Amino acid sequence: MKTVLITGASGGIGLELVKLFLQNDHRVIAVSRAVENIKSIQNDRLIVVKADITTEEGRTGITKAVKEAGSIDVLINNAGAIVNKPFSDISPAELETVYRANVFAPFHLLQSLLPFMGTSSKGHVVNIGSMGGFQGTAKFAGLTAYSSSKFALAGLTEILAEEFKEKNIAFNCLALGAAQTKMVEEAFPGYKPPVSAEEMASFIMDFSLKSHYFINGKVIPVSLSTP
Repeated sequence: MKTVLITGASGGIGLELVKLFLQNDHRVIAVSRAVENIKSIQNDRLIVVKADITTEEGRTGITKAVKEAGSIDVLINNAGAIVNKPFSDISPAELETVYRANVFAPFHLLQSLLPFMGTSSKGHVVNIGSMGGFQGTAKFAGLTAYSSSKFALAGLTEILAEEFKEKNIAFNCLALGAAQTKMVEEAFPGYKPPVSAEEMASFIMDFSLKSHYFINGKVIPVSLSTP
C-alpha cells in the first residue's frame, strides 16, 4: 500500500485520482479548498485536508497531516489555476493568481513535504503540466499566463530531479493534452475533448506508481489533441 497526496482533489482529474487510488487499496491524502465532493467518499484509507495550497496556513495544515501519516510515497501536484484573456488585458492580480497556484504553491509545498518522502520506498513527485507548457507544440491566444506558468513548472521538475538525484525521490512532469475537465472548458469553450477525466486519471495513477523506477526529470507529453 502506497500513501499518495493529491492536490486539487475536489473535482475533475483530481477527484478521479482519489477514487482510483482508493479502489486499488492505497491510502490517499486528498487536498482541496472545497472538500464536499471528497467527503462523500466513504473509505477509512482516505484523509481529507481542507486547505488552500497558495497560503502558508494551508501548506502548514497539509504538512501537519503528512507528519501524522508518517510519510508519503507519491505526491501529485494537480491543483492549478487558469485565466483565458488577451495578453494586454491580464491584470497583475490575475497573473499572480495563476503563478501562485501553478508555480509558487508547488515550489513551497515541495519544500515542506520532501523530508517526508523517500524514507521507506522510492518517492515520486508527479507535477501535472500542460501541452501548453511543452516546447514546440501548438499554442493558443488568451492562455499566456497559464501556458507560461506550466513552462515554469516543467523547468522546476527538471531542476529538482538534478538537485535530488542522489536522494530516493524522482521528479517527473506530465504535460497533459485535452481532457474533459472544467479547466479545459474554460480554456476552450464548446470543445469536446477525446479523453475523459477518469481515463486520464487512470494513466496518471499507473505512471505515478511505476515509472519513477525507470524515468526521472522528464517532461512527458500525454495528449491525443491540443485541443
